[in-house]
Amino acid sequence: MENNYVKVLDHGFVGLVDHMGDDNSIVQAARVSYGDGTKAVSTDRNLIRYLMRHKHTTPFEMCEVKFHLKLPIFIMRQLVRHRTASINEYSGRYSVMSDEFYLPDKEQICKQSTTNKQGRANELVDNQKLTIQNQTQAIFDDAAKTYHEFIEDYDYSRELARTVLPVSNYTECYWKANLKNFFHMVGLRADSHAQWEIQEYANAMYSMVKPLFPEACQAWEDYHRDAVTFSGAEWHFIQEWIIGDMSKSDTFDEIIIDGTWDKLENKEDKPAQLRQAEKIICEEYNLSKREFTEMKNKIFKL
Repeated sequence: MENNYVKVLDHGFVGLVDHMGDDNSIVQAARVSYGDGTKAVSTDRNLIRYLMRHKHTTPFEMCEVKFHLKLPIFIMRQLVRHRTASINEYSGRYSVMSDEFYLPDKEQICKQSTTNKQGRANELVDNQKLTIQNQTQAIFDDAAKTYHEFIEDYDYSRELARTVLPVSNYTECYWKANLKNFFHMVGLRADSHAQWEIQEYANAMYSMVKPLFPEACQAWEDYHRDAVTFSGAEWHFIQEWIIGDMSKSDTFDEIIIDGTWDKLENKEDKPAQLRQAEKIICEEYNLSKREFTEMKNKIFKL
């Protein structure tokens, strides 16, 4: 298998065959709105993070990624739900379908979840797993045998002969999307609530894209994948029950000075203490000064 391909599941693969742009392409697209003047305002990294943070997504659409995928049909159905992607799939009308089918490993053979209608729960016992695997493989063998008999012995049309094949049959496709929509796909399909098999594909795809767009991917992780969003009601509760009492007894400035006191060099000049405390926090949490100010405004509505 070529270096730009990785194996996924038992017979599948993910290959990143082409891409357009890089982090600089995002910055370039964003700055055309304002001209060269914005270069002095923020670094490229901070600009990308600002765009992601405030959902200015058009510059991310200037970049694209293109994959060659081999995957079971029932997983392809989940990927095709992302309608903003361009997809071209192997045709069972023109060509003979493969004899490869996805057979789950024993650790993936589980009971139906009682809390999630579209998920799996506890594993079955070993003898049950083996029985399921054996019976499933027998179905695959019989389906493939019947399919080829229809085509070879009866000259049955390929477009109808394939109807005997299960959705575990492997197919191939080329899948292309811009970076904004790629992030949306990964956010849904790599999520822990998604089906395990599609998670494997989404994670493999993302691992190939991240080295090409490191700053954009880091910003997406920070502001989308690893972020927490509060509803209006939740935020109202947090303000009144969690932040309220604290903000009455201490100002935000006093809180951050107290939290960094041991690291402060100047313990006499309060404005200098505050500047240094903010710098320490920004460095420890990898925040820009602007991000820190926005965080402070979100928490205390300053």
